[in-house]
Amino acid sequence: MTQLRFEREGESILLSAVVAFDLSATVEEALVKGVPMIFVAEVELLRERWYWTDKKVLTAQRHMRLAYQPLTRRWRLHVASGPLSAAGLGLSLNQSFETLPDAVAALQRLSRWKIADLSDIDLEQSHYAEFRFKLDLAQLPRPFQIGSLGHSDWNVSASKTQRFALEPVK
Repeated sequence: MTQLRFEREGESILLSAVVAFDLSATVEEALVKGVPMIFVAEVELLRERWYWTDKKVLTAQRHMRLAYQPLTRRWRLHVASGPLSAAGLGLSLNQSFETLPDAVAALQRLSRWKIADLSDIDLEQSHYAEFRFKLDLAQLPRPFQIGSLGHSDWNVSASKTQRFALEPVK
């Protein structure tokens, strides 16, 4: 994680993050062969309590599906707020890229993602955020799930915990 920032815009809480990672040769090879990869970004906001365990205030997820289209020779990135199923992509934002590095660069940047309304949290209390980014191995085709067990080539993940502080919008 190179950057994790929370902003307030009106009555919304926005998250911006930059996750730096390199895809392993195994993951790149699977992508080029047409196997889509689904990445999940998740943020949990927890309120600190001295008398009990910390209380989970909110959880937000963003699912991103990266796939290669061999007919057009383009990379497609689908971004959705809910899980992307095999039945369909549902409501998602789609982008096309000429090269894999361009697609991965877009995947690494989360910009102004609305995670909650301001009314969802009590700003008088002390909070901290746990951010996680990972390749969702459970959504790979079955043969890849079995083959990925115990192999570090399939491990694409990052996490960061920091105090929750709202920055004013610039």
